[in-house]
Amino acid sequence: MALCLKQVFAKDKTFRPRKRFEPGTQRFELYKKAQASLKSGLDLRSVVRLPPGENIDDWIAVHVVDFFNRINLIYGTMAERCSETSCPVMAGGPRYEYRWQDERRYRRPAKLSAPHYMALLMDWIEGLINDEDVFPTRVGVPFPKNFQQVCTKILTRLFRVFVHVYIHHFDSILSMGAEAHVNTCYKHFYYFIREFSLVDQRELEPLREMTERICH
Repeated sequence: MALCLKQVFAKDKTFRPRKRFEPGTQRFELYKKAQASLKSGLDLRSVVRLPPGENIDDWIAVHVVDFFNRINLIYGTMAERCSETSCPVMAGGPRYEYRWQDERRYRRPAKLSAPHYMALLMDWIEGLINDEDVFPTRVGVPFPKNFQQVCTKILTRLFRVFVHVYIHHFDSILSMGAEAHVNTCYKHFYYFIREFSLVDQRELEPLREMTERICH
Protein backbone atom coordinates (compact mmCIF):
# COMPACT_ATOMS: atom_id res chain seq x y z
CA MET A 1 0.00 0.00 0.00
CA ALA A 2 1.29 3.46 -0.88
CA LEU A 3 2.10 5.61 2.12
CA CYS A 4 1.59 9.30 2.69
CA LEU A 5 4.94 10.96 3.23
CA LYS A 6 3.77 12.22 6.63
CA GLN A 7 3.32 8.60 7.70
CA VAL A 8 6.79 7.72 6.48
CA PHE A 9 8.34 10.70 8.15
CA ALA A 10 6.44 10.30 11.43
CA LYS A 11 9.26 8.02 12.55
CA ASP A 12 11.53 11.05 12.72
CA LYS A 13 10.31 13.69 15.15
CA THR A 14 12.82 16.28 13.98
CA PHE A 15 10.73 17.42 11.03
CA ARG A 16 8.44 20.39 11.48
CA PRO A 17 6.72 22.60 8.94
CA ARG A 18 8.92 25.66 8.51
CA LYS A 19 6.02 28.10 8.21
CA ARG A 20 2.36 28.09 9.22
CA PHE A 21 -0.51 30.43 8.42
CA GLU A 22 -2.06 32.33 11.33
CA PRO A 23 -5.75 31.41 11.87
CA GLY A 24 -8.09 34.29 11.23
CA THR A 25 -5.95 35.88 8.53
CA GLN A 26 -6.84 36.23 4.86
CA ARG A 27 -3.83 34.09 3.99
CA PHE A 28 -5.12 31.31 6.27
CA GLU A 29 -8.56 31.43 4.62
CA LEU A 30 -6.96 31.20 1.18
CA TYR A 31 -4.84 28.28 2.35
CA LYS A 32 -7.98 26.45 3.59
CA LYS A 33 -9.69 27.14 0.27
CA ALA A 34 -6.73 25.78 -1.67
CA GLN A 35 -6.52 22.67 0.51
CA ALA A 36 -10.26 22.02 0.21
CA SER A 37 -9.98 22.18 -3.57
CA LEU A 38 -7.07 19.74 -3.51
CA LYS A 39 -9.00 17.24 -1.40
CA SER A 40 -12.15 17.56 -3.49
CA GLY A 41 -10.63 15.58 -6.33
CA LEU A 42 -10.79 18.47 -8.78
CA ASP A 43 -8.40 18.49 -11.71
CA LEU A 44 -5.12 20.01 -10.52
CA ARG A 45 -5.07 22.40 -13.47
CA SER A 46 -8.25 24.02 -12.19
CA VAL A 47 -7.19 23.92 -8.54
CA VAL A 48 -4.25 26.27 -9.14
CA ARG A 49 -6.26 29.00 -10.88
CA LEU A 50 -6.72 32.28 -9.04
CA PRO A 51 -10.14 32.30 -7.34
CA PRO A 52 -12.43 35.15 -8.47
CA GLY A 53 -11.87 38.34 -6.53
CA GLU A 54 -8.66 37.22 -4.83
CA ASN A 55 -5.32 39.01 -4.89
CA ILE A 56 -2.74 37.23 -7.02
CA ASP A 57 0.15 37.98 -4.66
CA ASP A 58 -1.77 36.50 -1.72
CA TRP A 59 -2.52 33.41 -3.81
CA ILE A 60 1.12 33.03 -4.84
CA ALA A 61 2.32 33.58 -1.26
CA VAL A 62 0.04 30.85 0.07
CA HIS A 63 1.30 28.37 -2.51
CA VAL A 64 4.98 29.25 -2.13
CA VAL A 65 4.78 28.57 1.62
CA ASP A 66 2.79 25.36 1.12
CA PHE A 67 5.14 24.05 -1.56
CA PHE A 68 8.11 24.88 0.64
CA ASN A 69 6.66 22.81 3.47
CA ARG A 70 5.77 19.90 1.18
CA ILE A 71 9.07 19.79 -0.70
CA ASN A 72 11.00 20.17 2.53
CA LEU A 73 9.13 17.09 3.75
CA ILE A 74 9.77 15.14 0.54
CA TYR A 75 13.49 15.76 0.70
CA GLY A 76 13.53 15.07 4.43
CA THR A 77 12.18 11.56 3.90
CA MET A 78 15.25 10.60 1.89
CA ALA A 79 17.87 12.86 3.43
CA GLU A 80 19.61 9.85 5.00
CA ARG A 81 20.28 8.52 1.50
CA CYS A 82 21.54 11.87 0.18
CA SER A 83 24.97 12.25 1.72
CA GLU A 84 28.28 13.96 1.03
CA THR A 85 29.49 10.59 -0.28
CA SER A 86 26.51 9.57 -2.40
CA CYS A 87 25.80 13.07 -3.74
CA PRO A 88 29.04 15.10 -3.66
CA VAL A 89 27.57 17.55 -6.19
CA MET A 90 24.09 19.08 -6.31
CA ALA A 91 23.06 17.73 -9.69
CA GLY A 92 20.25 16.45 -11.83
CA GLY A 93 21.96 13.65 -13.69
CA PRO A 94 25.19 14.08 -15.70
CA ARG A 95 23.97 17.07 -17.72
CA TYR A 96 22.81 19.42 -14.97
CA GLU A 97 24.74 20.84 -12.05
CA TYR A 98 23.38 23.46 -9.66
CA ARG A 99 25.68 25.85 -7.85
CA TRP A 100 24.75 27.91 -4.80
CA GLN A 101 24.90 31.68 -4.64
CA ASP A 102 23.54 34.09 -2.04
CA GLU A 103 24.14 37.60 -0.74
CA ARG A 104 26.16 36.56 2.27
CA ARG A 105 28.77 33.83 2.24
CA TYR A 106 28.53 32.62 -1.35
CA ARG A 107 28.65 35.72 -3.51
CA ARG A 108 29.96 33.68 -6.43
CA PRO A 109 28.31 30.43 -7.60
CA ALA A 110 29.78 27.63 -5.46
CA LYS A 111 29.95 23.92 -6.21
CA LEU A 112 28.45 22.15 -3.18
CA SER A 113 27.27 18.68 -2.22
CA ALA A 114 23.55 18.07 -2.53
CA PRO A 115 22.89 17.94 1.25
CA HIS A 116 24.85 21.16 1.80
CA TYR A 117 22.96 22.86 -1.03
CA MET A 118 19.63 21.65 0.36
CA ALA A 119 20.39 22.89 3.88
CA LEU A 120 21.34 26.34 2.59
CA LEU A 121 18.28 26.40 0.34
CA MET A 122 15.79 25.56 3.10
CA ASP A 123 17.33 28.09 5.48
CA TRP A 124 17.36 30.76 2.76
CA ILE A 125 13.68 30.23 1.90
CA GLU A 126 12.70 30.10 5.56
CA GLY A 127 14.40 33.44 6.10
CA LEU A 128 12.50 35.00 3.19
CA ILE A 129 9.04 33.75 4.08
CA ASN A 130 9.48 34.85 7.68
CA ASP A 131 10.63 38.32 6.60
CA GLU A 132 7.73 40.76 6.99
CA ASP A 133 9.25 43.01 4.34
CA VAL A 134 9.01 40.20 1.77
CA PHE A 135 6.01 38.14 2.94
CA PRO A 136 3.93 40.64 4.94
CA THR A 137 1.25 39.16 7.20
CA ARG A 138 -0.28 42.32 8.68
CA VAL A 139 -3.56 43.53 7.17
CA GLY A 140 -3.10 46.46 4.85
CA VAL A 141 0.65 45.99 4.40
CA PRO A 142 1.37 45.62 0.66
CA PHE A 143 3.70 43.11 -0.93
CA PRO A 144 7.00 44.53 -2.20
CA LYS A 145 7.16 45.46 -5.87
CA ASN A 146 9.61 42.64 -6.58
CA PHE A 147 7.52 40.01 -4.76
CA GLN A 148 6.83 37.83 -7.79
CA GLN A 149 10.49 37.95 -8.83
CA VAL A 150 11.45 36.73 -5.35
CA CYS A 151 8.88 33.93 -5.62
CA THR A 152 10.24 32.98 -9.05
CA LYS A 153 13.68 32.54 -7.52
CA ILE A 154 12.27 30.47 -4.63
CA LEU A 155 10.20 28.23 -6.89
CA THR A 156 13.04 27.78 -9.38
CA ARG A 157 15.30 26.52 -6.62
CA LEU A 158 12.55 24.31 -5.20
CA PHE A 159 12.11 22.78 -8.64
CA ARG A 160 15.76 21.72 -8.46
CA VAL A 161 14.91 19.67 -5.38
CA PHE A 162 12.41 17.71 -7.49
CA VAL A 163 15.08 17.28 -10.18
CA HIS A 164 17.61 15.87 -7.73
CA VAL A 165 15.11 13.65 -5.93
CA TYR A 166 13.57 12.19 -9.09
CA ILE A 167 16.87 11.57 -10.87
CA HIS A 168 19.10 10.49 -7.97
CA HIS A 169 16.70 9.11 -5.36
CA PHE A 170 13.76 7.66 -7.25
CA ASP A 171 14.59 4.22 -5.86
CA SER A 172 14.02 5.63 -2.37
CA ILE A 173 10.62 7.01 -3.41
CA LEU A 174 9.65 3.58 -4.75
CA SER A 175 10.94 1.70 -1.71
CA MET A 176 8.80 3.87 0.57
CA GLY A 177 5.72 3.41 -1.58
CA ALA A 178 5.55 7.18 -1.94
CA GLU A 179 5.63 7.50 -5.74
CA ALA A 180 1.95 8.48 -6.11
CA HIS A 181 2.21 11.08 -3.34
CA VAL A 182 5.39 12.65 -4.73
CA ASN A 183 3.98 12.63 -8.27
CA THR A 184 0.82 14.41 -7.11
CA CYS A 185 2.88 17.04 -5.30
CA TYR A 186 5.02 17.52 -8.39
CA LYS A 187 2.00 17.84 -10.69
CA HIS A 188 0.41 20.41 -8.37
CA PHE A 189 3.68 22.36 -8.31
CA TYR A 190 4.14 22.11 -12.07
CA TYR A 191 0.61 23.25 -12.94
CA PHE A 192 0.96 26.18 -10.55
CA ILE A 193 4.24 27.48 -11.92
CA ARG A 194 2.97 27.10 -15.48
CA GLU A 195 -0.35 28.82 -14.71
CA PHE A 196 1.46 31.95 -13.55
CA SER A 197 4.67 31.61 -15.64
CA LEU A 198 6.82 31.60 -12.50
CA VAL A 199 9.71 29.40 -13.64
CA ASP A 200 11.63 29.76 -16.88
CA GLN A 201 10.93 26.95 -19.35
CA ARG A 202 14.66 26.19 -19.63
CA GLU A 203 14.78 25.32 -15.92
CA LEU A 204 12.14 22.63 -16.49
CA GLU A 205 14.18 20.78 -19.12
CA PRO A 206 15.76 18.13 -16.79
CA LEU A 207 12.33 16.64 -16.04
CA ARG A 208 10.72 17.35 -19.41
CA GLU A 209 10.19 13.73 -20.47
CA MET A 210 8.78 12.71 -17.08
CA THR A 211 6.58 15.80 -16.98
CA GLU A 212 5.16 15.02 -20.39
CA ARG A 213 4.37 11.52 -19.21
CA ILE A 214 2.59 12.37 -15.94
CA CYS A 215 1.25 15.88 -16.53
CA HIS A 216 -0.17 15.74 -20.05
